[in-house]
Amino acid sequence: MERPDVDEPVFLISAAAELAGMHAQTLRQYDRVGLVVPRRRPGGGRRYSLRDVAVLREVQRLSQDEGINLAGIARILTLSREVERLEAEVEKLRHRADTGSRVFATGSRGNVVIVERGQRGARDEGRALVLWRSHNS
Repeated sequence: MERPDVDEPVFLISAAAELAGMHAQTLRQYDRVGLVVPRRRPGGGRRYSLRDVAVLREVQRLSQDEGINLAGIARILTLSREVERLEAEVEKLRHRADTGSRVFATGSRGNVVIVERGQRGARDEGRALVLWRSHNS
């Protein structure tokens, strides 16, 4: 069975408001302040995705249950998106880490460079090579 695309903008504002347990005017206000911005149809009509509805529910929970104001909620949502972006970046880089030995070069400014297996690190002044082994080795 195919999973639905949670980012597909399919819900009219009335349906999204009902799914989120809010008034449509509240969704319009959140759109105006940039809290939850739905995609627009060519005619200008708002279309909400399942992800948008989930965010609307979280906004409502943070506001009603936690007493957080809209500026605080906006900051929380921004930080949550940044965490998701960084987690995705970590996943893309995870393949470079393995259970074997890795060599890292560190420069005098504190920058760290992975020296690929079979390669030599550049011999710059102030640079040291450090060998790292996993606990399993």
